[in-house]
Amino acid sequence: MHTRTMRTTIEIKPEHRASLLALAARRGQKGFSQLVTEALEAYLKAQQGRGGARKRALMLKGALRPKEAESLRASTAEIRRSWR
Repeated sequence: MHTRTMRTTIEIKPEHRASLLALAARRGQKGFSQLVTEALEAYLKAQQGRGGARKRALMLKGALRPKEAESLRASTAEIRRSWR
């Protein structure tokens, strides 16, 4: 399967460019386009996952009775205080 690609220009920090070139060289690649593609795909997939998790969480709104919700809030607050 052939995927269409397009060229574009992005601005990156010199140190990021150097790191990408070094990583690409270790992988036997001449440039870092494949690395950028992999990073973009991972980022976009993670963003899609976040949206789904948010929707699932919102669907739970009202699932607890008020007394259960208050108990959970109190327990969570106590746990957070002990983290510090």
